Amino acid sequence: MRPDVIDLAHFYASHLGQVARRIIRRRIRLAWPDVKGLRVLGIGYATPYMSPFREESERSLAVMPATQGVVHWPRDGANLVVLSEERELPFPDESVDRVVLVHAVENAEQIAPLLEEVWRILTPPGRLLVVVPNRRGLWARFESTPFGHGRPYSPPQLTRLLRETNFSPAIVEPALFVPPGQWRMILRAANLFERFGQRWGLGLAGVLVVEAGKQVYALPTQSQTHKKKKGPRVTRPLRGGVTTRSTGDKS
Repeated sequence: MRPDVIDLAHFYASHLGQVARRIIRRRIRLAWPDVKGLRVLGIGYATPYMSPFREESERSLAVMPATQGVVHWPRDGANLVVLSEERELPFPDESVDRVVLVHAVENAEQIAPLLEEVWRILTPPGRLLVVVPNRRGLWARFESTPFGHGRPYSPPQLTRLLRETNFSPAIVEPALFVPPGQWRMILRAANLFERFGQRWGLGLAGVLVVEAGKQVYALPTQSQTHKKKKGPRVTRPLRGGVTTRSTGDKS
């Protein structure tokens, strides 16, 4: 079952969520250190990781699925969140340079149509970055965090999924080795867990992160060639900057 947007917002407001955001964001920035002049899109619940992109990119937007709910983001400016069905992203062909998927792949009702849509909207040199729960990691075993919901992946499964949907994945990178608990002493040592885990413990990682390129020579599927193009349906937040289903995102 997909986590509700309220639960996602509460998690990232917690001490554990802030640690997870810092660690995963660092891994994302290693993959994309410079997005100046690029158009960046986050899908799923990617807003906790998009603040650096908003400051640097030509344009940054976020898509949240209707089955999850939506929050106003960023809190300190005009809303940049689009509410959309996963099978029909409201963007023209080849209109986005970078797409990051967080809390999306493992929770998608049908993952192939979502990735087909990502393929459609990416520019030919565009790049995709996917964050999913690690099938062998501790985080996938605890439903108290968003990474304990949906379908976790192993590195071979994630690589095969991307290849089957016309992407060329790079090496799958592990991240988030700190245990998924609220113990402050352990959370203070999160960086130590990361250093140890990156050197010795792929199987213990909470998430897998992989960057992939678009295979421009692959033939589009029927759903790609007949997709209707629609303008974005940007949510209109109520007073306080939130929708009826959510709390504001601090990112």
